[in-house]
Amino acid sequence: MKIKVEMRTYLKVKDYSVSKEEFQLRCDDKEEVLQTFPVPHNLERYYESDDYISHTDAKSSIFEIIYQTVKKINLTSKLRLISSFAEEGKSLLDVGAGTGDFVFTAKQKGWNVSGIEPNPKARALAKEKGIDLVTALDRLPEASFDVITLWHVLEHLPELEKDIDNLRKLLKPNGTLVIAVPNFKSWDAKHYKQFWAAYDVPRHLWHFSKQGIKSLFSPFQLKIEKIKPMWFDAFYVSILSEKYKTGRKNFFKGIWYGFRSNLSYLSTKECSSHIYILKKTK
Repeated sequence: MKIKVEMRTYLKVKDYSVSKEEFQLRCDDKEEVLQTFPVPHNLERYYESDDYISHTDAKSSIFEIIYQTVKKINLTSKLRLISSFAEEGKSLLDVGAGTGDFVFTAKQKGWNVSGIEPNPKARALAKEKGIDLVTALDRLPEASFDVITLWHVLEHLPELEKDIDNLRKLLKPNGTLVIAVPNFKSWDAKHYKQFWAAYDVPRHLWHFSKQGIKSLFSPFQLKIEKIKPMWFDAFYVSILSEKYKTGRKNFFKGIWYGFRSNLSYLSTKECSSHIYILKKTK
């Protein structure tokens, strides 16, 4: 699927966490994938904030403590997931590895691990844990990995189709690609609209639906085998969205709307975020 640059405006969204600048979300008529517009030339500076929590191990606030606690729970869940379909090989590449926690956890469980992280501050924190991360996909040999994971990373990639092609090449025959991304067709996205925290512009350059992921990956011989909900994301995103909408923290209201979003999944199958498990078909 070729993603067009000339698309209509779907929504106008502000960068609440760093710059306070406004951006557009653009889409085609099918509304499968949204694109952030304009893309800043100096995108790196939009990550330079203490509020960008995935690049830190901070526990100085209640919100950060909750985030780091949930992250630990998710590490166990993620490892269990990738172990369930890696029967013969255990070579793992984690793209957008952040501070290296998932790579570190997998390494402790016997995985042959590699990781990619462009942010120097995050790489330095990973190095303190004994994890050396590289900065780009083209620094790795082709057909080297049984499993490649991108945990909330795909939406950050500026050259989306080129990077998907590179990911396919890095997978071994019959390898597995695991992708977690927010879902802009979820109940909480529709409820919070322009205040939905998972839009996270301009750091999130792309915004996906289930059909969008399917259409995007099919031309690269990567087939969706399973889609799994990410229950915790609805709570985290709703708590943050409530702050963006009202200007103040309201944990109980955010948790309530997160619960409502998860409840709606039972009928709509649209969760705040999904995990997509894709297999290389050629």
